[in-house]
Amino acid sequence: MRTMRSTKCPWAFLGVAGALVMLVAAVHVFMVPILPSSLDFFGAGHGIGKPRNVLPGVGVVDSRLSGQFPSDSYGAVTYRGAPWKAEIGRWLAGCDAGLSVVNITEFIGTKRCEQDCNGQGVCNYELGECRCFHGYAGKRCEEVQKVECNLPSSQEWPVGRWIVSICPAHCDTTRAMCFCGPGTKYPDRPVAEACGFKTILPKKPDDPKLTDWKTPDPDVFTTNKSKPGWCNVNPEDAYSSKVKFKEECDCKYDGLWGRFCETRVECSCINQCSGHGHCRGGFCQCDGGYFGIDCSMPSNYSVAYGMPSWLQPPMNLPDLKNISSSSINVKVVAKKKRPLIYVYDLPAEFDSHLLEGRHYKFQCVNRIYDDKNRTIWTQQLYGAQIALYESILASPHRTLNGDEADYFYVPALDSCLITRSDDAPHLQMPRDLRLRSYHTLEYYRMTYDHIAQRYPYWNRTSGRDHIWFFSWDEGACYAPKEIWNSMMLVHWGNTNTKHKNSTTAYWADNWNYIPIDRRGNHPCFDPRKDLVLPAWKQPNPAAIWLKLWARTRNNRTTLFYFNGNLGPAYKDGRHEDTYSMGIRQKLAAEFGSTPDKQGKLGRQHTANVTVTYLRTEKYYEELASSIFCGVLPGDGWSGRMEDSMLQGCIPVIIQDGILLPYENMLNYNSFAVRIQEDDIPNLIRILRGINETQVEFMLRNVRQIWQRFFYRDSILLEAQRQKRLFSEEAPWSVEVSKLDKVDDVFATFIQVLHYKLYNDPWRQGVLQRKETGLPDICSKAS
Repeated sequence: MRTMRSTKCPWAFLGVAGALVMLVAAVHVFMVPILPSSLDFFGAGHGIGKPRNVLPGVGVVDSRLSGQFPSDSYGAVTYRGAPWKAEIGRWLAGCDAGLSVVNITEFIGTKRCEQDCNGQGVCNYELGECRCFHGYAGKRCEEVQKVECNLPSSQEWPVGRWIVSICPAHCDTTRAMCFCGPGTKYPDRPVAEACGFKTILPKKPDDPKLTDWKTPDPDVFTTNKSKPGWCNVNPEDAYSSKVKFKEECDCKYDGLWGRFCETRVECSCINQCSGHGHCRGGFCQCDGGYFGIDCSMPSNYSVAYGMPSWLQPPMNLPDLKNISSSSINVKVVAKKKRPLIYVYDLPAEFDSHLLEGRHYKFQCVNRIYDDKNRTIWTQQLYGAQIALYESILASPHRTLNGDEADYFYVPALDSCLITRSDDAPHLQMPRDLRLRSYHTLEYYRMTYDHIAQRYPYWNRTSGRDHIWFFSWDEGACYAPKEIWNSMMLVHWGNTNTKHKNSTTAYWADNWNYIPIDRRGNHPCFDPRKDLVLPAWKQPNPAAIWLKLWARTRNNRTTLFYFNGNLGPAYKDGRHEDTYSMGIRQKLAAEFGSTPDKQGKLGRQHTANVTVTYLRTEKYYEELASSIFCGVLPGDGWSGRMEDSMLQGCIPVIIQDGILLPYENMLNYNSFAVRIQEDDIPNLIRILRGINETQVEFMLRNVRQIWQRFFYRDSILLEAQRQKRLFSEEAPWSVEVSKLDKVDDVFATFIQVLHYKLYNDPWRQGVLQRKETGLPDICSKAS
């Protein structure tokens, strides 16, 4: 990545200085492999204490690899089309490519649950414990819980103060969801939020309608066709305008479709229960013998019917004829490649309940289903957490044998926790100070307590081989101190070398107020152990069909492009001065191409530079018509890096000390430009100073690696499920299936894990006891 800084020195001196900088950068790439070269620009080496799981000598690769895989003039070594940092690229090119399969013994669970969980849960055959459906509890799921919809009432608040689950109708106390209820024509029709309360009409034409949360609306139950009703409104009469209906009422809950929720459809579940169960509002109700959050884990009682695809091809299978009556663990030897990942099957309150209890169908998930059960991909930015989770669960890199595992994935879902923190009374925590960040920290800490107490794996390494995903705006900034040894997957790589405090302008996500004894004093991101992953972007069949990422330099006429919220100076802009840490505002003040509220353009606005807040249906087309595209923060991370890469535009990163996806692994000099925040006024001059040869080189690299910013694996898993249901493929499935089979997000993630596995010295003692499939040149540090 090109790191640019302006100066007022003569151009002749700049040429000499530039040569020196390139020399220093090249020396740095070869001599200091532990820290990414881009971090020296921010002083990251001084701002982060050495983590306990990084020792001197990490990443030292055998000299034979150095000679075999030299770096290019940008300091990169190419592996599978991607420019990696030299030390990493050498190891991958010499070792990852030649990895052989190893024989792994998988243990199939056999511990039955009492009374088969009474039909109100799924048995975990590994532990012999029930995972109960939402609203049920107990060793046998025999207890029916009462999960209220409403907060305590008062004379002023007859239904209780506002909360998402607020209900003036019938509360389903197993899920804290509101329905029309008994006595109405459509008892299962939702009465969600504003639907059940009086509407305050605007006093001025342009003002919005408001909801009077203190006054329930009895008209939702009316049978009078002249009044806007809901619970007794016949859909056919409403569609033909024979009756009125309340427009504030809609079909928010998952599993229902139509303006009046008249059609039941497939709900969103992890991997749609892998073909071995039924999706029950987000919780997989598994077929007999299968278990796990996606019903992908076999037991003695299901293995006679076949093995799941992620365990194949198996070897040395036992006699399957008498397995169903056996109480002895089944051992299956399977051929696999490292790294191997063990996925914890957590208690339902940490994952399945969050999905099953969603009050808004778009929460947490990256897809829903229409009235024909066809996939609708969502624009849920936090959908990467679900996409990666599904890929891991369905991957041959997964193992059921914790003793053979190289990594342990902890599937706590902050993408659900934060969006649902105000959903219902039972989710609230009095000690969380009404902060969503603190709320999430407490859930992750409780998850840690569970795995540390119930499993032997955490204490073996103090969690250093464990992986946690923090998908929210500021990533792992609010990770509890107990888990900081682990690897953090985030979208926000803030090293805290410049921006040392919470950067969000939204108070409920601010982590500055979390007590130090809960959070500790760790940075948000440590590049020596953590990884930034791309955000979720839905498959766009038109953009893929047009191959926007492949558009050549000649067809890119805009020099620089940025489209997004520009802050309080612009119409509909965020009102907080601290939004985007003021970076977007500075960019707009210099180069704004659309007038602000006072009718002013940016001080340096120019014809082939676009900096605007105006939304456009041609957004992807405009990105693909640009050479350079701005990557700037919002409330933490934004999706602009992914937008740039997926449309073949060179990313221009303006966020000091905050890393982008894979930036501590890939060589960003080869395909991106980084500008200091203080150099925003010099942005266009710097970009014009990059010669055409360099531009073509970077564009070519963007074209080669764009799929590493796309969750193709997870999308194709869904395509396969849809193909089993429909003879005709959806456009997104057709176009994604046509893509070149190059490495995507999941493949890149596995490659990073593989490199880290053999280049952390503390792991060597563990690996020496395992079959690695690697030669000595790769499997031990020199």
